[in-house]
Amino acid sequence: MTSTMEVIKVGIADMNTVKAPQLIRTSGLGSCVGVVIYDDLKKIAGLAHVMLPESSLAREQKLNKAKYADTAITELIDMLLKMGANKSHFRAKLAGGAQMFTFSGSSDLMRIGPRNVEAVKKELARFNIRIISEDTGGSSGRTIEFNPETALLNIRTVHKGTAEI
Repeated sequence: MTSTMEVIKVGIADMNTVKAPQLIRTSGLGSCVGVVIYDDLKKIAGLAHVMLPESSLAREQKLNKAKYADTAITELIDMLLKMGANKSHFRAKLAGGAQMFTFSGSSDLMRIGPRNVEAVKKELARFNIRIISEDTGGSSGRTIEFNPETALLNIRTVHKGTAEI
Protein backbone atom coordinates (compact mmCIF):
# COMPACT_ATOMS: atom_id res chain seq x y z
CA MET A 1 0.00 0.00 0.00
CA THR A 2 1.52 3.30 -1.06
CA SER A 3 1.09 6.23 1.25
CA THR A 4 0.64 9.58 -0.39
CA MET A 5 2.24 12.27 1.66
CA GLU A 6 0.38 15.51 2.10
CA VAL A 7 2.25 18.43 0.53
CA ILE A 8 1.59 21.88 1.95
CA LYS A 9 2.19 24.53 -0.71
CA VAL A 10 3.59 27.94 0.14
CA GLY A 11 2.97 30.78 -2.30
CA ILE A 12 5.09 33.81 -3.09
CA ALA A 13 5.41 36.13 -0.06
CA ASP A 14 3.76 33.40 2.00
CA MET A 15 4.73 31.02 4.82
CA ASN A 16 3.46 27.91 6.53
CA THR A 17 4.48 25.11 8.89
CA VAL A 18 4.28 21.31 8.78
CA LYS A 19 4.86 18.29 10.97
CA ALA A 20 6.12 14.96 9.61
CA PRO A 21 4.88 13.09 7.59
CA GLN A 22 3.73 16.24 5.76
CA LEU A 23 6.02 17.86 3.19
CA ILE A 24 6.25 21.58 2.45
CA ARG A 25 6.93 23.06 -0.99
CA THR A 26 7.32 26.38 -2.75
CA SER A 27 7.99 27.15 -6.40
CA GLY A 28 8.88 30.26 -8.34
CA LEU A 29 12.02 31.03 -6.35
CA GLY A 30 13.89 33.45 -8.57
CA SER A 31 15.40 36.34 -6.63
CA CYS A 32 13.18 35.24 -3.74
CA VAL A 33 14.68 33.06 -1.00
CA GLY A 34 13.03 29.96 0.39
CA VAL A 35 13.97 29.70 4.07
CA VAL A 36 13.30 26.45 5.91
CA ILE A 37 13.63 26.49 9.69
CA TYR A 38 13.17 23.10 11.32
CA ASP A 39 13.41 21.21 14.59
CA ASP A 40 14.82 17.83 13.56
CA LEU A 41 13.99 16.19 16.92
CA LYS A 42 10.30 17.14 16.86
CA LYS A 43 10.14 16.77 13.02
CA ILE A 44 8.49 20.20 12.66
CA ALA A 45 9.41 22.63 9.89
CA GLY A 46 8.42 26.03 8.58
CA LEU A 47 9.01 27.57 5.18
CA ALA A 48 8.93 31.23 4.22
CA HIS A 49 9.05 32.48 0.61
CA VAL A 50 10.87 35.80 1.14
CA MET A 51 10.55 38.39 -1.64
CA LEU A 52 12.42 41.42 -0.31
CA PRO A 53 15.17 42.12 2.24
CA GLU A 54 13.47 44.57 4.63
CA SER A 55 10.03 45.70 5.64
CA SER A 56 11.20 49.32 5.74
CA LEU A 57 10.73 49.14 1.94
CA ALA A 58 7.03 48.31 2.46
CA ARG A 59 4.47 50.39 0.60
CA GLU A 60 1.34 48.41 1.53
CA GLN A 61 -1.05 49.49 4.28
CA LYS A 62 -1.19 46.11 6.05
CA LEU A 63 2.28 44.61 6.22
CA ASN A 64 2.64 41.10 4.76
CA LYS A 65 5.18 39.68 7.21
CA ALA A 66 6.05 36.74 4.94
CA LYS A 67 7.24 39.09 2.20
CA TYR A 68 10.30 40.51 3.98
CA ALA A 69 13.34 38.76 5.46
CA ASP A 70 13.33 40.81 8.67
CA THR A 71 9.69 40.08 9.52
CA ALA A 72 9.35 36.58 7.97
CA ILE A 73 12.03 34.92 10.11
CA THR A 74 10.56 36.30 13.37
CA GLU A 75 7.04 35.28 12.39
CA LEU A 76 8.14 31.79 11.26
CA ILE A 77 9.95 31.20 14.57
CA ASP A 78 6.78 32.20 16.47
CA MET A 79 4.67 29.82 14.36
CA LEU A 80 7.10 26.93 14.98
CA LEU A 81 7.21 27.57 18.74
CA LYS A 82 3.40 27.54 18.84
CA MET A 83 3.53 24.07 17.22
CA GLY A 84 5.78 22.83 20.00
CA ALA A 85 9.19 23.16 18.34
CA ASN A 86 12.20 23.81 20.56
CA LYS A 87 14.24 26.89 19.62
CA SER A 88 17.50 25.27 20.77
CA HIS A 89 17.02 22.56 18.10
CA PHE A 90 16.38 24.98 15.21
CA ARG A 91 18.42 24.57 12.03
CA ALA A 92 17.96 26.27 8.66
CA LYS A 93 18.33 25.53 4.97
CA LEU A 94 18.07 28.12 2.19
CA ALA A 95 17.58 28.13 -1.54
CA GLY A 96 16.98 30.82 -4.15
CA GLY A 97 18.32 34.34 -4.27
CA ALA A 98 19.18 34.15 -7.96
CA GLN A 99 20.16 37.20 -9.97
CA MET A 100 17.42 36.74 -12.56
CA PHE A 101 18.25 39.68 -14.79
CA THR A 102 21.47 41.35 -15.83
CA PHE A 103 21.53 45.12 -15.53
CA SER A 104 24.09 47.54 -16.86
CA GLY A 105 25.61 49.49 -14.02
CA SER A 106 25.90 48.09 -10.56
CA SER A 107 22.98 49.61 -8.70
CA ASP A 108 22.68 47.80 -5.39
CA LEU A 109 18.88 48.08 -5.62
CA MET A 110 18.86 45.69 -8.58
CA ARG A 111 20.77 43.01 -6.64
CA ILE A 112 17.54 41.73 -5.06
CA GLY A 113 18.57 38.05 -5.02
CA PRO A 114 21.94 38.53 -3.29
CA ARG A 115 20.43 41.13 -0.92
CA ASN A 116 17.63 38.71 0.03
CA VAL A 117 20.19 36.01 0.85
CA GLU A 118 22.25 38.46 2.96
CA ALA A 119 19.14 39.69 4.82
CA VAL A 120 17.92 36.14 5.57
CA LYS A 121 21.38 35.12 6.85
CA LYS A 122 21.54 38.23 9.04
CA GLU A 123 18.16 37.40 10.63
CA LEU A 124 19.06 33.74 11.18
CA ALA A 125 22.33 34.84 12.84
CA ARG A 126 20.39 37.25 15.06
CA PHE A 127 18.41 34.27 16.41
CA ASN A 128 21.49 32.00 16.54
CA ILE A 129 19.98 29.58 14.02
CA ARG A 130 22.68 27.60 12.24
CA ILE A 131 22.46 27.25 8.45
CA ILE A 132 23.09 23.59 7.66
CA SER A 133 23.16 23.97 3.87
CA GLU A 134 22.17 26.33 1.09
CA ASP A 135 21.75 26.49 -2.66
CA THR A 136 21.68 30.21 -3.43
CA GLY A 137 22.71 32.57 -6.19
CA GLY A 138 23.13 31.77 -9.85
CA SER A 139 20.60 32.88 -12.43
CA SER A 140 18.05 30.04 -12.51
CA GLY A 141 14.69 29.65 -10.80
CA ARG A 142 14.08 26.89 -8.25
CA THR A 143 11.31 24.81 -6.69
CA ILE A 144 12.02 23.40 -3.25
CA GLU A 145 10.39 20.73 -1.11
CA PHE A 146 11.35 19.97 2.49
CA ASN A 147 10.73 16.73 4.33
CA PRO A 148 10.78 17.24 8.13
CA GLU A 149 11.07 13.46 8.64
CA THR A 150 14.47 13.25 6.89
CA ALA A 151 15.47 16.97 7.11
CA LEU A 152 16.27 16.82 3.39
CA LEU A 153 15.60 19.76 1.09
CA ASN A 154 14.88 18.69 -2.48
CA ILE A 155 15.74 21.42 -5.00
CA ARG A 156 14.67 21.43 -8.64
CA THR A 157 16.62 24.07 -10.54
CA VAL A 158 15.57 25.21 -14.01
CA HIS A 159 17.95 23.63 -16.63
CA LYS A 160 20.01 21.99 -13.88
CA GLY A 161 17.93 19.09 -12.59
CA THR A 162 17.37 18.03 -8.99
CA ALA A 163 19.60 18.05 -5.90
CA GLU A 164 19.13 17.27 -2.22
CA ILE A 165 20.79 19.20 0.57
